Amino acid sequence: MTTQRLPIYLDYSATTPVDERVLQRMLPFFRENFGNAASRSHSFGWTAEAAVEQAREHVAALIGASQKEMLWTSGSTEANNLAIKGVAGMYREKGNHLITAVTEHKAVLDPMKHLETQGFEVTFLPVDRLGHVDLQQLEAAITERTILVSLMAANNEIGTLHPLAAIGALCKRKGTLFHTDATQAAARIPLDVEAMGIDLLSLSAHKFYGPKGVGALYVRRRNPRVRLVPMFDGGGHERGMRSGTLNVPGIVGMGEAARIAKAEMATEIPRIQALRDRLQQRLLARLPDAVLNGDEAARLPTLLNISFPYVEGESLLMGIKDIAVSSGSACTSASLEPSYVLKSLGLGDELAHSSIRFSLGRFTTEGEIDFATDRVVAEVLRLRAMSPLWEMVQEGIDLTQVKWQSH
Repeated sequence: MTTQRLPIYLDYSATTPVDERVLQRMLPFFRENFGNAASRSHSFGWTAEAAVEQAREHVAALIGASQKEMLWTSGSTEANNLAIKGVAGMYREKGNHLITAVTEHKAVLDPMKHLETQGFEVTFLPVDRLGHVDLQQLEAAITERTILVSLMAANNEIGTLHPLAAIGALCKRKGTLFHTDATQAAARIPLDVEAMGIDLLSLSAHKFYGPKGVGALYVRRRNPRVRLVPMFDGGGHERGMRSGTLNVPGIVGMGEAARIAKAEMATEIPRIQALRDRLQQRLLARLPDAVLNGDEAARLPTLLNISFPYVEGESLLMGIKDIAVSSGSACTSASLEPSYVLKSLGLGDELAHSSIRFSLGRFTTEGEIDFATDRVVAEVLRLRAMSPLWEMVQEGIDLTQVKWQSH
């Protein structure tokens, strides 16, 4: 039996390692080709600008856009803020109503809440047990004052996919703009902004084997032409929508990561999905009372979220320290509150607290999956052996009928 190298990384939804090919493409732009892409008077600037434009082509190709429709940002948080606040500022005379869902990432929910303090009205749509928005409810929520619908392509905690093409068609019919946060979806499922009727789309390089601190926002140029109020001023870079000296090495890395992802998705994703399914089947076979969260069919091929009843999630994480997984989004993992996404599905605190997100990626192996399965099962059984609630369940007691006394 081969010895498994530890620790094992199964948290690819939080971030991914930079692919060696991406790193090699970036390195010359730190020293030899260090020019400012906005320097138009010499070869250092021309070289940098050419590399930036090539990267823009690669990122655009990943989502079926044209090169001229991509703006560089520092990541998806900035892209989401620019999309949401930029539309709000530009189209305020048309209306002051925006729509999103309760399960969105904080990088969408918080800008929306900020806009509420500025006099905008925001509808936060509920989701069902699988994490889906009701499209009839969405349609009913859109009024003539609605200027933006923002719904993520794939949920970062449970992997549930929204039907982007159906939402895009609905928004087009209703005459409102459609933004999607595709941070988790890019390079994991096919995306096509034209076929899906998407007007704005946010991306982050570090979710698909590029560097941290660089992202992009797709902004539709025709049918309709989308205009944004910039979030900060100075220099007029990126068609005046996002001023600032460009992070050339990061942009080059994002471009190369997008190129590789597009070229290899057809073989890479089925392999990762098979490993995800192997992990799911083995965990559920050995822990039959475990609960799968999200839509088993319409979800990311790389993500698995399972609740292990009668086990405290933090204790489980501590017990499997040699396996990197998470109990929620990386941006909220410092909080001891149960995941707001899982709560939105209707899970009780206890079940929400006992959930683990496993996310797999390019460098995950079958050996790692089998090792992780064994460790998780052993730890769940160990913790349950100490749980009085588990003991009661084994005795056939229905915990929902127990009248607990407080002293």
